Amino acid sequence: MARGRLNTKRSISIVPCFVFVEMVIMAGTVVLAYHFEYMDTFPTHIQGFFCYDSTYAKPYPGPEDTSRAPPVLVYSLVAAIPTVVILTGELTFFLWQSNWREEKTIVSGDCCYFNPLLRRIIRFLGVYSFGLFTTTIFANAGQVVTGSQTPHFLSVCRPNYTALGCQSPQQYVAEKQACTAGNPALVSAARKAFPSKDTALSAYAAVYTVMYITLVFKVKGSRLAKPSVCLLLLCPAFLVGVVRVAEFRNHWSDVLAGFLTGGAIATFLVVCILKNFHSHWALSGPLAPMGQLVSVPVVALPCIQSPLEKLSVVQNHRAAFADVT
Repeated sequence: MARGRLNTKRSISIVPCFVFVEMVIMAGTVVLAYHFEYMDTFPTHIQGFFCYDSTYAKPYPGPEDTSRAPPVLVYSLVAAIPTVVILTGELTFFLWQSNWREEKTIVSGDCCYFNPLLRRIIRFLGVYSFGLFTTTIFANAGQVVTGSQTPHFLSVCRPNYTALGCQSPQQYVAEKQACTAGNPALVSAARKAFPSKDTALSAYAAVYTVMYITLVFKVKGSRLAKPSVCLLLLCPAFLVGVVRVAEFRNHWSDVLAGFLTGGAIATFLVVCILKNFHSHWALSGPLAPMGQLVSVPVVALPCIQSPLEKLSVVQNHRAAFADVT
């Protein structure tokens, strides 16, 4: 009984805070993302174009579902891979760490018990889900505000250059009715290129997962296992961007902006909100045998000591030894 009392902590505010604050914020984020994605609440800015501009005259690649990286596949991987990695990592952590039971279980009322494993999983996956919808909002907001055209914009716009009075390629067309011959749905979608939303979501998922693996796990006896896994997870995000450009669905600038948007949001959430996945009870965990994969506490981003720093340390030791002698 004494051990049970020492390993429990009562908190009355954890459940109300979760229900009335965090769930409300999450619901508002989901609703805002839904309005950006499926509603016409925020009209897209209409940009003009130059007559016969070859930058926007690439052939129409077809619907998004015919892409080599269709949205269904991208969104499924974005949701599944980080979830599986985090669940596997947390379960592995609790299996290998012998002192995790020293962390107190939070008791709220007479019915709710939150052990360390449950709290960590909810925190990491909850923040990740929030970041997904936030990345969607940022990407959609950028597309709506800029109204940047895709490389195949003129192919779906089908402007009548004679009626528009195009005499030279340097003539700028700013009329909103220039695309009356095109399909309105395709034209509207072709005005949402910057930044690339699929690339932003892929980059967010990849960076979040890679930071989790880098900051939480440590591989004893190997220096290439963890970088190999991280690069393997980064490859799909990079390939999504390459496919978007190769199929004339986005420009390179759209893809790079998507990478920066998703990567910046993931880095902010991990460093500033999750504190690099830091947990108090992991500080005194025992070291695992050579070759075993375990979790280790991380307070700051990992750094590698350069040869210059090592040389400086050696010189300082030598100077101190000379002063003593």
